[in-house]
Amino acid sequence: QVQLVESGGGLVQAGGSLRLSCASSGRPFTYYAMGWFRQAPGKEREFVAAISWTNTSIYYTDSVKGRFTISRDNAKNTVYLQMNSLKPEDTAVYYCAADSGVVLTRTPRMYDVWGQGTQVTVSS
Repeated sequence: QVQLVESGGGLVQAGGSLRLSCASSGRPFTYYAMGWFRQAPGKEREFVAAISWTNTSIYYTDSVKGRFTISRDNAKNTVYLQMNSLKPEDTAVYYCAADSGVVLTRTPRMYDVWGQGTQVTVSS
């Protein structure tokens, strides 16, 4: 089993940038597709971005396309989410998750392992 720990959250003004990191330990990282999700207060957890273990497939939700970039470094067992041009509506707890399935997915319930989350707050 893989364990995930997110970092890099914080408070930033609208228009600013943050880079989230998700470090894994345990089972080899390369066996998993990785996703980022977020959950704002009173809302359901929503998909943000996902990347296959081969780096050949990447998905984004429409609201972050052109602003966020997901990447992974399999040698460092880490996945990143670079967030630029942040907006107040990006405020949420951000979670990384690992999926051992074959097909890259946007569906939270398909992910096997979750981190504890990191808070991102964007002020207007």
